Amino acid sequence: MNAALPTTADRTPPPASPPATPAAANAAAASFAALTASLDYLDAQGIEQVRQAYRFADEAHLGQLRSSGEPYITHPIAVAAQCAAWKLDAQALMAALLHDAMEDCGVTKPELIERFGAPVAELVDGLTKLDKLQFNTREENQAESFRKMLLAMARDVRVILIKLADRTHNMRTMGDMPRSKWGRISKETLDIYAPIAHRLGLNVTYRELQELAFQHLMPWRHGVLAKAVAKARSRRRDLVQKVQQEVETAFANAGMKVRIAGREKTLYSIFRKMDDKHLSFAQVNDIYGFRVIVPSVTDCYTALGVLHQLYKPVPGRFKDHIAIAKANGYQSLHTTLVGPSNINIEFQMRTDAMHVVAESGVAAHWLYKANHPDSATTDRMGTQWLQSLLDIQQETRDASEFWDHVKVDLFPDAVYVFTPKGQIMALPRGATVVDFAYAIHSNVGDRTVAARINGDQAPLRTELHNGDVIEVITAPISAPNPAWLGFVRTGRARSKIRHHLKSRAITESEDLGEKLLTQAVRAEGIEALPDHDSDGQPIWDKLLRFSGNRTRAELMTDIGLGKRIASIVAKRLKVLMTEGGGVKTDPLLMTRERYTAHETVSQGGVVIDGSENASVQFARCCRPVPGDEIVGYLGRGEGLFVHTADCATAKRLQYKDSERFIAVAWSDEPVRTFETGIVVTVNNGKGVLARVAATLASSEVDITHMDMGQEEAQDASDLRFVVAVRDRAHLETALRNLKRMPAVLRAVRAAPAPYQAAAGAG
Repeated sequence: MNAALPTTADRTPPPASPPATPAAANAAAASFAALTASLDYLDAQGIEQVRQAYRFADEAHLGQLRSSGEPYITHPIAVAAQCAAWKLDAQALMAALLHDAMEDCGVTKPELIERFGAPVAELVDGLTKLDKLQFNTREENQAESFRKMLLAMARDVRVILIKLADRTHNMRTMGDMPRSKWGRISKETLDIYAPIAHRLGLNVTYRELQELAFQHLMPWRHGVLAKAVAKARSRRRDLVQKVQQEVETAFANAGMKVRIAGREKTLYSIFRKMDDKHLSFAQVNDIYGFRVIVPSVTDCYTALGVLHQLYKPVPGRFKDHIAIAKANGYQSLHTTLVGPSNINIEFQMRTDAMHVVAESGVAAHWLYKANHPDSATTDRMGTQWLQSLLDIQQETRDASEFWDHVKVDLFPDAVYVFTPKGQIMALPRGATVVDFAYAIHSNVGDRTVAARINGDQAPLRTELHNGDVIEVITAPISAPNPAWLGFVRTGRARSKIRHHLKSRAITESEDLGEKLLTQAVRAEGIEALPDHDSDGQPIWDKLLRFSGNRTRAELMTDIGLGKRIASIVAKRLKVLMTEGGGVKTDPLLMTRERYTAHETVSQGGVVIDGSENASVQFARCCRPVPGDEIVGYLGRGEGLFVHTADCATAKRLQYKDSERFIAVAWSDEPVRTFETGIVVTVNNGKGVLARVAATLASSEVDITHMDMGQEEAQDASDLRFVVAVRDRAHLETALRNLKRMPAVLRAVRAAPAPYQAAAGAG
């Protein structure tokens, strides 16, 4: 069940002409008076800004009522009061008061910027965007991803804090809502918001949200447990008082100043323990515990020793969260002891600073500044993570940078995006559309041709951001592009692309190898290769033993890749076929095949039409196009490289390695365009480059690369292009059109590069 996330409790629409009763006005005024009483940590300017935001919100919500019948403004005031308890700054309190103004009252973002400044408007806008997220809390495996999505999408930590305050007040007042909505909202609170509060260390809010959600989701169970705990509390009151007196006496005898407070498990945590471990209420024996607040970190360990001398510890129930803090900054020593009457009692030892963090988490950096403005935070906070957050807040006063730092720790490499159907997917930071496509399915990745992000067309190399909705467009004839390897981030995408390219290269090389071997066998006077059947199999078996290959396909692939010379294999095959198979050579065929080809090539020819893909590569040193005289070189394991006949690299290779050259020829009807280089010398002037590009475009020539060199601009400059043309005639037409331009001094095809050592590519 997809449901828009309710930011506040359901509201009744305002009546046509709402009466503003004096009682309602007095209630709202009293509420705001209570709020201002808790703003003593702000300066006078900050309090006045909050007051202005209240007046604006009060006017905007005028006439709106909550389900309880109270004026709607009581809700924003309650949210702001919770934020004030966390000692959030004036901007956050203003945003808390205005958080429903955009969504419910038609107030625009520019209006908020004009009245209250961009930072406040951004906070309100962030809250409004989060409200529009669609959650499907029935999909429990998605809950953690949604929590991360919420955290990742908020650019400012105050957005999350205001959102949690908003949800807390809604849960407190849920009794005024229809019971039919209790289940959905409570489930959402347990799945999404309570874990976020826990992740950020807001333990008081975390426990309250859990309790309220449990109370409304399972009212009967909550009531039964509440009665059982109340009964146990009255039964064990004397026991708890006795333990507290004994502990206080032990610390007094040790000369330690400590604060001891009782702690009781929440009903929801008792229920979860009973449910997870299949226990009865009577078997849950650590309902009660004590918190010991001490002056310093060393005192925590000293207090542990005092307690272990007083009561016996339960083996395996000691945890040191001071040495190894939790991810949300929580620090304490935990130990469970066997108290009087063999009742297990948990003790937690922590310092004042740790207690602030334990109760308020991420909000602790505001609370701590408010409570200890002059203290040295390094020793007091005790946890490196929160200390770094404090440093950022004090140095930059930039909440967005502070939140970025939080996110780095919470989810260092994650980006959370949606499929069009609302499924959430986690990808590494920097992931692209192609990574997303392969994360869905390898077939989707292989067939990807285009994509839309948030409804807009986007390149496949576009990096994804939190909250993006990505729609991948596929085509049956599409295949992975080797260029994708340059920008994909996930190992899955990289391995799938490489696997597909390798498979395609092997298939194409096998076809090329069979073509080369067939032509080489014809040059030996034999019409065709032996059949791949029971009659021809013995010949193939002997040939494979000679070549060292395991299969016929592997032999053909090796020939296509240039690892084996087709003419040498053909000579051996001729011996096997004439001696073992009774095949006779045809002298006329031998003469025709051997001597109609170019005199410098020793193997049969191959026709090139551009469809060969990975098995045939066109050398970059000379960039041949149809119409050029060409030769082919079988690189060692690299496939067939095509060079122009006058290429210096090809001539050097012919001199050194002539047996690896084969005759190649252009097809009468090439199936694609081919890249080549041109050099255009122009008089520098305004718009010259644009006019040159326009002339090439009008000549139906595609520009695939351009280089203007590194030298400073002079009267004349060389523009070097790599262009895609159909053939040599097409290229010459484009060059003629360029030469007619007044600004063009010269337009020629780029000369082949001087000899380069790279065997095939030139």
